[in-house]
Amino acid sequence: MKYDCRLLRKTVIKLFLFYGLPSLFISCNKINDIPVDTTGKVVTIQDSYNIASTCSEMFISVKADVLGKPFLYIAAKEGGLKIFPANTGSTAAATISISSFGGLHVMNLSQSGNYLLLALGNHFGSAVQSPGMAIIDVSDPSHPMVKSFWQDNSKSGGTGIVETSGNYAYLGAMGNGLIIFDISDKTMPVVKSVFVPSNTYPDTNPDPKKYNARGLVIINDIVYLCYDAGGLRIINVADKIHPAEIGKYANPEMNGKPRAYNNVVIDGTVAYVAVDYCGMEALDISQPANIKLISWWNPWKCQESPLNWFNSNGHTNEIVLDKVNSLIFLSSGKSDLQVVNIADPARPAYKGEYGGINNNMGTWGVSLSGKNIYLAYICSFIPFYSNWTGVKVLTYSVN
Repeated sequence: MKYDCRLLRKTVIKLFLFYGLPSLFISCNKINDIPVDTTGKVVTIQDSYNIASTCSEMFISVKADVLGKPFLYIAAKEGGLKIFPANTGSTAAATISISSFGGLHVMNLSQSGNYLLLALGNHFGSAVQSPGMAIIDVSDPSHPMVKSFWQDNSKSGGTGIVETSGNYAYLGAMGNGLIIFDISDKTMPVVKSVFVPSNTYPDTNPDPKKYNARGLVIINDIVYLCYDAGGLRIINVADKIHPAEIGKYANPEMNGKPRAYNNVVIDGTVAYVAVDYCGMEALDISQPANIKLISWWNPWKCQESPLNWFNSNGHTNEIVLDKVNSLIFLSSGKSDLQVVNIADPARPAYKGEYGGINNNMGTWGVSLSGKNIYLAYICSFIPFYSNWTGVKVLTYSVN
């Protein structure tokens, strides 16, 4: 039987007061009574250290070196690329300013061996920039070297993400779609193709500005692309010159309401998608032409009102998977970090959180390395207020 816990609590308190009985506290799950995992292993999250920044150099995304070097790489937006020693809150080991990238802001990054790829070009607010990409040699992270810088001055909209697979890079260029590069020569990336998915799905009268290539994963020449208001798109890129969309999905319950598919991780035939103020969807992608919703972890009940986007207590953006422990970690804006148990994809269960809605701080990025969690906080006013930017480094254990 379903009930509104908060209403029940108010009713019980009123009854107790009316009859002169001692007050009673009924505990309510603060994220709308979604299923809570109360069995099995316990996730413990602890603070390790912080790296603070300023609103003029927002730390928007952070990754630990994938080769085990003791460094963190930070996309610092106006502040360029920042490289910090790991395991300490000390000063930066190196910085590459945006002057090296034609003034384009650093919005996201990924690593392939000894190279970083940077997604360049602001997409926030009205001061949007051209899309761009840079390749950085981090063989010695304390002395990074720019190998190449690419920019398309003919376009506007910025970028959201960049990922690599083999000798190819895939740039999520917001409204300008998916740009595929041959990066076999790191000094001279070559555009192989640009693929802009249709913006006529799922809405019959779409706002083109809300269809943006934001988050993506590449597996075996298949790109799983989060296309903002356009849902999840599956694109076959075996032919780099002629990419072809082979599947698409958007939750029909959100038709006519704001929606934003932001980021995705893949576990076998299941895609877990961060869907902004709508939490997370688990999708069966075994048949790309017939994607099915397995479950919807919807803690903020986004479907109840078109205005919920403005007052939601959470906005999921980046998403990472701890496959060993069947855990999803979501950066969730005003709610900082949410942890979800996905041992049963059909029944995702709230496992815990870090931070909360009352600390006036909101996240954008999240990543994992070993037992470390890296949270990137931003300064913002809409859709959530946040007055601190920087990186929080946490440790977690599963017992």
